[in-house]
Amino acid sequence: MSWTKVLSVDSLAPGARQVVKVGENSILLINNNGQFHAVGNRCPHLKLSMTKGQITEDGAIVCPWHRSSFDLCSGAVKDWITWPPVVNKAMAAVSQPQALPVYPLRIEDGSIWIDA
Repeated sequence: MSWTKVLSVDSLAPGARQVVKVGENSILLINNNGQFHAVGNRCPHLKLSMTKGQITEDGAIVCPWHRSSFDLCSGAVKDWITWPPVVNKAMAAVSQPQALPVYPLRIEDGSIWIDA
């Protein structure tokens, strides 16, 4: 594993989010009421930013662009966009359900560390 210290725990208040770069990866850090998550900042569907995605009570993040949702802990697809039949054929190549990348995260010495 290759851990990278990204920021102090105190700089990510409950409910806050921050995008950090670790190597080539754009990672969205989320403090969901004291539970920290590190997920890919780009939706796997159209590669748009997840920074404004809604966090649900059941621990998912909802893509603000097309409403697909992903489990914050595993990145698994909870709900994927459905297209009208006429659009579905055109969008088939880019609309296959794909998990959101999730990065290992640890808290140590008051800092957030990510393995990416």
